[in-house]
Amino acid sequence: MSKKDYYEVLGINKDASEEEIKKAYRKLAMKHHPDRNPDNPKAEEHFKEAKEAYETLSDGQKRAAYDQYGHAAFEAGGMGGGSPFGAGAGAGSFDFGDIFGDIFGGARGGNGRNSPHRGSDLRYNLEITLEEAARGAQKQIRIPTMDECETCKGSGAKPGTSATTCQTCAGHGQVRMQQGFFSIQQTCPRCHGSGKQISSPCGSCHGTGRIKQHKTLEIKIPAGIDTGMRLRHSGHGEAGSHGAPHGDLYVEIHIRPHNVFQREGDDLHCEMPISFATAALGGEIDIPTLDGKASIKIPAETQSGRIFRLRGKGIKGMRTGSFGDLNCHVIVETPSKLTERQKELLHEFEQISQRDSARHSPRAQSFLDKVKAFFS
Repeated sequence: MSKKDYYEVLGINKDASEEEIKKAYRKLAMKHHPDRNPDNPKAEEHFKEAKEAYETLSDGQKRAAYDQYGHAAFEAGGMGGGSPFGAGAGAGSFDFGDIFGDIFGGARGGNGRNSPHRGSDLRYNLEITLEEAARGAQKQIRIPTMDECETCKGSGAKPGTSATTCQTCAGHGQVRMQQGFFSIQQTCPRCHGSGKQISSPCGSCHGTGRIKQHKTLEIKIPAGIDTGMRLRHSGHGEAGSHGAPHGDLYVEIHIRPHNVFQREGDDLHCEMPISFATAALGGEIDIPTLDGKASIKIPAETQSGRIFRLRGKGIKGMRTGSFGDLNCHVIVETPSKLTERQKELLHEFEQISQRDSARHSPRAQSFLDKVKAFFS
């Protein structure tokens, strides 16, 4: 049976880069690995086929020969006068460490798991008022964290003693395991990747090098900050393992709902109820702002829902440096708990208005005209 084209096996073009070849093989290897497909007898065949294609195309010399002569380049007596790579270029000589490191957790060289790990980052949700967001503030927070053990200074060993090199992995944190026809690296089961063994653990942290505690921090809230923004405090996260650097603390801001204002970016919105008489005759009203109050003139015949904008009365943007606006939404309030005299006057007012409804209630008249046109 003739072999399939190696490029076709990996599903790549002939001008594919080394990274594209490696990525395609990794995907196929994960899909067809025999250990992942114990009930599929064809999985191993596909796995070997992909492996053979990768061995050839990932090697510049082999790839060049394959591109010129095809499979004949590796057959005895072929176009190249015999395989130019020798019989040893088969499955037994291929190192899978770099391909399967991300699948099985292996590590190579100086990037092994025995390297000290930077501490984890922490997130703290901080709720503040709208006024604090607008003007800025100083807040004090208390956070739980894993910090460096003061007794052993993060080493995990009892004072006066020190950790020794793990005898199982010789300090590498990794052990090579043979699985089937290839070998992989795994985390050392004895030292769990640290490369060290502690015979006399610290009594305070029990050999971990870290202890759980609470710490209090002063947080500066910049003016103009908004919900969802994060403040980063370097080095205030959890302590790293074995003396590695601390992680960072991210303070995420949440602004508490306000009784009067709603924020939209750097603009503020508020609803202002006015009386029926003020809306009809006009007048002047006071509205609240973050800095006190301001006055606006209500023109006669103002309709409910009209918006009055006060420029520069919003929030000063943290990034733009300019102030937003305050948008006042006027709501005409219907009178309630009327006296008999008020009812009498309103009935009289309604009768007068009905005599020329098109003039006194143009919006209502326009709506009625549309309704009539719809049904006709």
